[in-house]
Amino acid sequence: MFGIFLDVSERKLAEEAREMLSGEMSHRVKNLFAIATALTAIASRNAATTKEMADDLTRRLIALGQAHELVRPVLAEQKKTTTLATLLATLLDAYDDRGAIGDRIRVAVPDILVGEASVTTIALVVHELATNSLKYGSLSAEAGTLDVTATVDQGDVEIVWTELGGPRVDVTKGQAGFGSKLVNLSITSQLGGAITFEWPDKGAVVVLRMSKARLGV
Repeated sequence: MFGIFLDVSERKLAEEAREMLSGEMSHRVKNLFAIATALTAIASRNAATTKEMADDLTRRLIALGQAHELVRPVLAEQKKTTTLATLLATLLDAYDDRGAIGDRIRVAVPDILVGEASVTTIALVVHELATNSLKYGSLSAEAGTLDVTATVDQGDVEIVWTELGGPRVDVTKGQAGFGSKLVNLSITSQLGGAITFEWPDKGAVVVLRMSKARLGV
């Protein structure tokens, strides 16, 4: 009798584990479709031809894949976090036409942990800002530069995105691009933060403030 009870219990646990795994896989697949839809929408807004859209979307998906590889669980260590500096450098590398981060695009942030759940949110925001920089801002100009810095203030992380050397940004176009619904929604709802914009001569300054605790999840 004890053997039968043990066998049933083990089967029940196995079934529960399969259901849990199936639910988790379903959730992740739905997230992937949502991400792909968002990236396709961004690419379509900024492309003049189908080839441009395909190239842009490919670049975004590769960068996103690289970003998620940073937090892929490693069985030996169960590492599911990366640093903000590594994540930003990985994402922005796709936008540096000089081939390496540090010349035109500079990232200088402290070692702040970014959790698996926050990687996609940061990636979508960075893609949106970088795309609009290529279209309207400093990355559209030969001499333009982008500096990304960050500081920790009590329980918040403040990321400052500073563009210099680009054309004068039309505030209407800039606000519509840099301050899109996607960026605002991502920062406020997903990371419990806020975003502000400044438009100095031939540049743009975007300040992203978010919860350090939410960022590390």
